[in-house]
Amino acid sequence: MIELQLQSTLTCPACGHRVTETMPTTACQYFYDCPACQALLRPEPGDCCVFCSYGTVPCPPVQRQGRCCD
Repeated sequence: MIELQLQSTLTCPACGHRVTETMPTTACQYFYDCPACQALLRPEPGDCCVFCSYGTVPCPPVQRQGRCCD
């Protein structure tokens, strides 16, 4: 059984602000508002969520399955 990492540090591509967040365990998070500059983060093409695009740890579904939510 894989032990999931639930904390990931997001880095805003607009301003560089870093914040550690707890990821949802059963779904991908498609949007995130940067608390510093209010930029709306969306996944980059090919990624399922903002954690996979801008986080230090991929989302739990990717950690568990090695791929996006289907």
